[in-house]
Amino acid sequence: MFCVWKEFFTSAIFTKTSENTHWSDGLKLHQRIHTGEKPYKCSHCDKKFSQSVHLRSHERIHTGEKPHTCNQCGKSFAFKSDVKVHMRIHTREKPFTCDQCGKSFTNKQQLDVHMMIHTGEKPHVCHQCGKSFTQAEHLKGHMMIHTGEKPFMCDQCEKRFSFKSNLKSHMRIHTGEKPFSCDQCGRKFLWASNLKKHLTVHTKEKPHSCSVCGKSFSLLLYLHKHQKTHTGVREYMCFECEKIFTTANSLKLHQRIHTGEKPYKCSHCDKRFNQPGHLRSHEMLHTGEKPYKCSHCDKRFNQSIHLKKHERIHSREKPHTCDQCVKSFSIKTHLKRHTKIHAVEKPHHLSLRSRPDGREQERNNRSQKICLLPSV
Repeated sequence: MFCVWKEFFTSAIFTKTSENTHWSDGLKLHQRIHTGEKPYKCSHCDKKFSQSVHLRSHERIHTGEKPHTCNQCGKSFAFKSDVKVHMRIHTREKPFTCDQCGKSFTNKQQLDVHMMIHTGEKPHVCHQCGKSFTQAEHLKGHMMIHTGEKPFMCDQCEKRFSFKSNLKSHMRIHTGEKPFSCDQCGRKFLWASNLKKHLTVHTKEKPHSCSVCGKSFSLLLYLHKHQKTHTGVREYMCFECEKIFTTANSLKLHQRIHTGEKPYKCSHCDKRFNQPGHLRSHEMLHTGEKPYKCSHCDKRFNQSIHLKKHERIHSREKPHTCDQCVKSFSIKTHLKRHTKIHAVEKPHHLSLRSRPDGREQERNNRSQKICLLPSV
């Protein structure tokens, strides 16, 4: 019964769209669903299709042809349906909504992946270590940890990456592109994660607190790093000098001291640096940029650490305390200078307190002369 109605519907479509197409062609196409016949084979691979239009769409994967263009931004796509989904970025339309938390998405695939957060479903399992993933592409990326595969290479420095997106982000180091801009001070960043970290300077929000000492941090990553100072856990050792570090990144930065590697070059001069933070600070000397403003006065600084030190003048905070006499200081170097007073070995043989001044020395010399005078 269904096929009869399908026959009528298909023939009606073909009669309307083309005068020369007989209704039996529509029936023939439909029957391939039941027979499984796929007469159209891809010339690039062994995949087959029941309709020629499906073959043409598939072959665009091999040819790279993208005939459908977005009239808003000019981006091209292989399929018309992809343009329709893409347009929702411009219209901000999100028609697919999660019935658990109300979050909306631009397409059904994104919603399906999101729903796995609520269901806990992770259907893609690594056969090497048993780790599970919600998406097949995440499993594919994870497998490269086991295989060591890094198919994407930078043509500037030959560094290799497991993912194309990581290579794209890395290339900004060479091009100097900084697409992420702070709406508070205008400072630009290479990565969105760096912008997110930077914004805490303006908000002064520190929601992550240490359960041992109560110190607060703007990012959870900073808290985890800090907590290792209490536990004493140092897992990463440098094989050159046997110095131990709490994080792999700290070890990596340290090893550049031994290798002399300085991968970060200033875009204004030929100076190079071993850390991206040092490069950013240096480039501000050229640009004159001072994004960190004191909340108490109009003074500005090019580094957040300099702002932090300056603001202690206003707050009168003195976080560095001497463990010998409990005297406190606002700057760590001042504490270091102070501790030399208590040191057993004085920096100049005698401390300022014990060193005799000129008058006392003169009195001692006079006493010695009186004692040496001959008796009458």
